[in-house]
Amino acid sequence: MKKIIAAIDGLKYSDSTVKHAIGLARQSNAHLVGLMLDDFTYHSYKIFELAGDEGIDELKHRRLEKRDQETRKRSVIEFEILCKKAGINYSIHYDRNIALQELLHESVYADLLVIDSRETLTHYEEKAPTRFIRNLLSEVQCPVLIVPHAFENYEKIILLYDGEPSSVFAIKSFSYILPTLKYLDTEVISVNSDKQSLHLPDNTLMKEFMKRHYPEATYTVLQGNTEEEIIKKLRNEGAQTLVVLGAYRRGMVSRWFRPSMADVLMESLNLSLFIAHNK
Repeated sequence: MKKIIAAIDGLKYSDSTVKHAIGLARQSNAHLVGLMLDDFTYHSYKIFELAGDEGIDELKHRRLEKRDQETRKRSVIEFEILCKKAGINYSIHYDRNIALQELLHESVYADLLVIDSRETLTHYEEKAPTRFIRNLLSEVQCPVLIVPHAFENYEKIILLYDGEPSSVFAIKSFSYILPTLKYLDTEVISVNSDKQSLHLPDNTLMKEFMKRHYPEATYTVLQGNTEEEIIKKLRNEGAQTLVVLGAYRRGMVSRWFRPSMADVLMESLNLSLFIAHNK
């Protein structure tokens, strides 16, 4: 039985994260852990809201803290209700330290981590990719599924492939962790320069591998600037599409999946991204 983590901000509950995680856990017969990111440095209120006539208003502080506690409790209850309704195996872990450190630690012992693309673990809104997501992806110890804020069932899988080991590793990881999704409509997309042919890198080896994992997959080879062509192609996809891509690590060198590729996709698109890196 696989283990999936749903990273949940107790103060800004992501219905999309929970529904995606529960759906995948049910399809894969996996155990789902709801990790409540109750970072002790994080509150829903701003510091100026505590101001009184003589500095910090302790009564107001206690009232706001109690409100946050109640909000977090409601998030736990909502998560439990949905898990029970889905009939899946689940447990709840409470993070009361530094959220990013706890999440990275938990990822060592997980097969997959699901998290909302807008997660910040602050009361501020940020454009995707947020600082929290960037830091998470650079050090995480398991594949990550970044999901948009609105939930959609998946109908199509797109595998981004550039001939580098990192992109093949991501495709392997996706196949092993979420085997039920490989039977969806699947397309392999690669980009060559204008001077190259329209063949996949390592064409024979790649197609031999794909026949064993995704026998019905189709192939699209584009020409031109990688980022521009990928964004142009993916903009025509609906919200039911899940994109699989490789490495996201600082200092890692690849002619395509360099550390900024996932950032570009998160900035430009509103699709789910399965991201795995080969260390």
